[in-house]
Amino acid sequence: MTATVAQFVRILDHLAPPRLAESWDNVGLQIGNPDWPVKKVWTALDPLPEVVARACKNDVDLLVTHHPLFFKPVKRIDCSSPLGGIAAMALSRRLAIFSAHTNLDSVPGGVNDALVERIGLHKVRVLAGPADADMCKLVVFVPSNRVKVVLDTLFAMDAGRMGNYACCSFRCEGVGTFLPCAGSSPAVGNIGTLTEVQESRIEILVANADLSAVVRALKKVHPYESMAYDAFPLAVRDHQAGLGRVGELEPPLPLGALAAKLKAELNLSSVKMVGQADTVVETVAVCSGSGASLMTAAIATGAQVYVSGDLGYHTARDAQQAGIGLIDIGHFGSEHLVVDVLAALIRKSVKASGLSVTVEAVDMEKDPFHYL
Repeated sequence: MTATVAQFVRILDHLAPPRLAESWDNVGLQIGNPDWPVKKVWTALDPLPEVVARACKNDVDLLVTHHPLFFKPVKRIDCSSPLGGIAAMALSRRLAIFSAHTNLDSVPGGVNDALVERIGLHKVRVLAGPADADMCKLVVFVPSNRVKVVLDTLFAMDAGRMGNYACCSFRCEGVGTFLPCAGSSPAVGNIGTLTEVQESRIEILVANADLSAVVRALKKVHPYESMAYDAFPLAVRDHQAGLGRVGELEPPLPLGALAAKLKAELNLSSVKMVGQADTVVETVAVCSGSGASLMTAAIATGAQVYVSGDLGYHTARDAQQAGIGLIDIGHFGSEHLVVDVLAALIRKSVKASGLSVTVEAVDMEKDPFHYL
């Protein structure tokens, strides 16, 4: 079966739900037509000109990057500019570009979980909750013979996700009654006659941010003219999703030894460290990318060290004052591992969907910084 960009958007939104993205971020389809066919997918950290050029040369149909092509609203596209040139190149070769950024940082199994796995942490928990993961319970009533199509629609919209489990729902059977009045067009029963129907009550968790889209999708497949449903707010968050992670080192390591381990494990030319090399580290706080904004959260965990990238001078001074160590592994160093992780996740989804698509990780990207 030939896949399309639209199908991959659904796959990627399931892997990293857009609702988990930070408010300032721009995730999802950056360039492309939902109807374009997809036979070859590449994953990369950045949509760099050289990456896009090689993708076009190799007849790639979809480039999935961590960092977005467009971070800010675009007022004009000048094809002589670097950004405009990338857009023109991609459009001329029908290369779609998709970004999974802070939503992939936050989702279980995403960038931060890949990083803590490399470090070797145990008893891992989220450092800071997602920007908007408030949930509601959606209840919808449907004739028993239409349960499957309704559930398939809900699951395709990523409803029913609880931690590491997907497609979670509850239903019970009952009898629904209605009397079609003049002007109605009932799918079941006749105007002026009280009708009883065997119905199922379906309960499922939905993110508040997704509720409107889910209800619209349900109305398209629900057989009744007037779909009966309720949405109950819940004081529940997805505690397995969010930025950063905290975990335990077993056995503990001196701070200097941990820094050396990270340098070797992530194949880095150098790392920066704040703190005494012989400080024993039992608890580690981690955030991929630029983690200075989560410094306060890291300190609050009681961790002996905070591992992240782009940690500046003032952050280092704050760490000294708070008595927490820092290991700065760089922005590129903390996130480049996502290229292989993302490719593996997409391959698994492609296989499960029965699509004939090849997926490859780009191996040409380098840290823009040179250390002398």
